[in-house]
Amino acid sequence: MASPFDGWPIRVAIPVGLVVSLLVVWALDRPNGRWSARLRKRFLLGVPWGTLVSVTFVVGVYLFVQHGWEHWRNPVTVAFASWSYLYPLGVVLGPFSHAGPGHLLGNVTSTLAVAPLAEYYVGHYPTRRGEQSFGSWRTNPWLRAFVLFPLGVGVVGICTSLFAWGPIIGFSGVLFAFIGFALVRYPLGTVVALSAQGVVQTVYQALQSPLIVQGASASYSKPWWFGIAVQGHALGFFLGVVAGLLVLRFRDRAAPPALRTWTGTLLVATSLSLWALWWYRGVETYVLFRGLGIVFVLALATLVTFAVRTHDATSFGPGARQAGTVLVFVPLIVMAGVAAPVNLTTVQGDGNVEGVTGVQVRDYTVLYAEDVPNQKVSVVDVSVGGETTSVDTSGVIVVNEEREVWTREVTKGQLAFAGRRAVRVGGVGWAETVFARRIGWSAVGGGAAYQVWLRPADDGWRHAYASEPATADPVVAGMNVSIVPADDPRKNPFRLRLTNGSTTVASRPLPTANVTVSVEGVQFTRENGVIYARVDDTRVRVAKKESYN
Repeated sequence: MASPFDGWPIRVAIPVGLVVSLLVVWALDRPNGRWSARLRKRFLLGVPWGTLVSVTFVVGVYLFVQHGWEHWRNPVTVAFASWSYLYPLGVVLGPFSHAGPGHLLGNVTSTLAVAPLAEYYVGHYPTRRGEQSFGSWRTNPWLRAFVLFPLGVGVVGICTSLFAWGPIIGFSGVLFAFIGFALVRYPLGTVVALSAQGVVQTVYQALQSPLIVQGASASYSKPWWFGIAVQGHALGFFLGVVAGLLVLRFRDRAAPPALRTWTGTLLVATSLSLWALWWYRGVETYVLFRGLGIVFVLALATLVTFAVRTHDATSFGPGARQAGTVLVFVPLIVMAGVAAPVNLTTVQGDGNVEGVTGVQVRDYTVLYAEDVPNQKVSVVDVSVGGETTSVDTSGVIVVNEEREVWTREVTKGQLAFAGRRAVRVGGVGWAETVFARRIGWSAVGGGAAYQVWLRPADDGWRHAYASEPATADPVVAGMNVSIVPADDPRKNPFRLRLTNGSTTVASRPLPTANVTVSVEGVQFTRENGVIYARVDDTRVRVAKKESYN
């Protein structure tokens, strides 16, 4: 039965409700043209054209460069991240590419909320006394709106990929630059703008899916903070703050009160998870330094407040203005100094894992390996406070020596949960998909034995990996029962092995469905994906075929 809370009536009700609400506000305020006059004072025709041009470019990259138009939920990403200075295409396109539709939507809606405030601060019209709107190319409002502001966005984007620590993908570095820039002049306005982003995204999702019915289900998920590019976000934020300070001092405007700046910075930095400092610990274990992150946010708020408030040289003495400028540049200098050696590194050798054969797709190699060093995370060997940059990883790995790409695209846990995953590789003008598949058996109380295959879109399955055997806890007729990946997985991927201590007593192919085989007096039966062992009147379960979600 169709719900009255789903379908076109409720989709129509949402925009109608929005319009009615705004009309009520308009009727109560009676602006009489004040709203549009204020916008037209700073914006050409009252519209933030630079923001719209920038967002259009970012969406265009996703649709037409990353092939999101063809595969909306699975764009090409590995070719468009900033892997190294030696891969200029990634450096240029990494800040404007995205990992998926959720990533794109979050950055676009946030940009539409806060970038107009930053553009309002810059303005399309000159503000210095004596300057005329069409007095030069620099004061031409059409150039400022459609060329100079988008060009500045592009420059900031390139800076985020040049000076971030390691590979980045996404517009969030530029978004944080918008936020830092706007905070300098409108700290509380920035807080309100970011709150509006949540409203915009929620309204969009409500229009997409007005009614959701969902029950409890099993899922594989990493910690929510895993993958947050805090270093890229912080870099963008500092770039924005520095640019905002330069504009503030160039125009010689009054700075906001210190309490307002500190409050706005603290609220923004906390709500945007700039405190979420994390690192790897083991193959699929991660650590969040929440306490250290809060200290970082407090220091950030203090630094920004000091730099902004000492603009007028009346606080802390005559040298405070210079000190504030120097201090806010220090984080940028430190980040750039760390980024240079990290981003100049290359993929070691051909990047492939010794003894592992992958599939070749043009200049990419896609392979599966476990417990191997992550060549990008471990690029600089550093150990601090018990944590280390020497990190092992497991899963589907993509290597491209020409593009300096070395990345684990699917974790071991993700493939174990789903059973099958797709990896997209490609470049400008082309894209291909490689599928990964896992088949395994779980021994009762003894882990799992599994095989992994890889298949390019236009070819057959190729064996990629065989795990160690898995031994069940039950001892049957004085023997241990193990599930062993077969040497020739094309015929029968697994075998039964009976051992007594370190001696192999017998080995047979795993029985097929509803078939019983006798091995050393033990009857093994496969029923509904479960292997049972029977001796006389005793029957125990020894293994179960893996099921996937």
